[in-house]
Amino acid sequence: MEGLLVVLFMTVIGAVIGGFTNSLAIKMLFRPYNPIYVFGKKLPFTPGLIPKRRDELANQLGKMVVEHLLTPESIKHKLLDPQFKDALEKWARDELDKFLTSKSSVNEFVNKFGIEDVGGKTEEKLIRLVESKYIDWMISLQENKLKVVLPPHFQENVSSKIPILASYITEKGEEYFASEEGKQRLGIMIDDFFASRKMLGNMVQMFLGQQSLIDKIQPEILKFINSPGTSNLLTQLIEKEWDKIQEWTVGDLEERVGRDVILSGIKSSVLKVFPIKEYANKPIHELLGLYNTAIMSSAPKLVDISLTLISNRIDEMMRVLRVEEIVKQQVESFSVERLEEMVLSISRREFKMITFLGAFLGGLIGVIQGLIVLFIN
Repeated sequence: MEGLLVVLFMTVIGAVIGGFTNSLAIKMLFRPYNPIYVFGKKLPFTPGLIPKRRDELANQLGKMVVEHLLTPESIKHKLLDPQFKDALEKWARDELDKFLTSKSSVNEFVNKFGIEDVGGKTEEKLIRLVESKYIDWMISLQENKLKVVLPPHFQENVSSKIPILASYITEKGEEYFASEEGKQRLGIMIDDFFASRKMLGNMVQMFLGQQSLIDKIQPEILKFINSPGTSNLLTQLIEKEWDKIQEWTVGDLEERVGRDVILSGIKSSVLKVFPIKEYANKPIHELLGLYNTAIMSSAPKLVDISLTLISNRIDEMMRVLRVEEIVKQQVESFSVERLEEMVLSISRREFKMITFLGAFLGGLIGVIQGLIVLFIN
């Protein structure tokens, strides 16, 4: 009986010592968090292993993630995985459908991302670009003649329109002088003419009278306007003026017309072609309604191109992202308490098993020691 008690006592002592030492060893992985000094001397094993080696741990974790876990090959494999591609295509279609059926305007949509008045800002940038390009264009072409600068088809088009313009002028001239307003204007012109020639004017008006004079002159003016020679003469005059204009340099044109006038015309034309503010205030579904089918059908192709492009550039992207550095910085930013919590949340069960294993081995050693003592005695 006494021998059994000795064996039991040594077993309990061995189990307690084994369990305690293993538990202490686990605690010493993290504790103490900071070095402890006694009489100016740092105690051994302070701080704990992980606090002491945190920088090295962060560095090794960064290398492990890049070299063994988040490798370019593993990312490429995932990107080219058919299931991932199908899931991404479905997500892209769903997001495109939400976007294309949105009742929000473009301005309202981009406001969600902190961008205000995108239409106005884009229009301002477009106007500044037009002004900048105009100045560059003027500097490079200022000494060039218009006949060199203007496209040949434009010059031919203008030349072909001159007879039409001459006919239009004669037609409108005929309409005007045949109208009551034109007749009144003709009377004013006759009065002004004879007013400067008092004697002659009085004599003519005395013999013919003003109304009779107008009735005689008006048909002659209309006959002159309607004659083929007038139209031909007008065409020749306009052609001569057009030839003179083509001899102007670009600088001459700007000087005669004015930079502000030219720029204003260019800006108005650009904004008529690209009414950005108007587009930005339209609902997205209305703005892109005609292109919904084409955009939706392009989703798989866009996903395929994007995945291929990313997979081909993943090595370079990984170098730019410096994933190893990111992991290292994140681990270094963790407090020791958080590191302990993270490790324990993953390995608490295993640490308990190690503690129990220590107690079991300690107890087993106690049994063996007890048996040896009994054998010796």
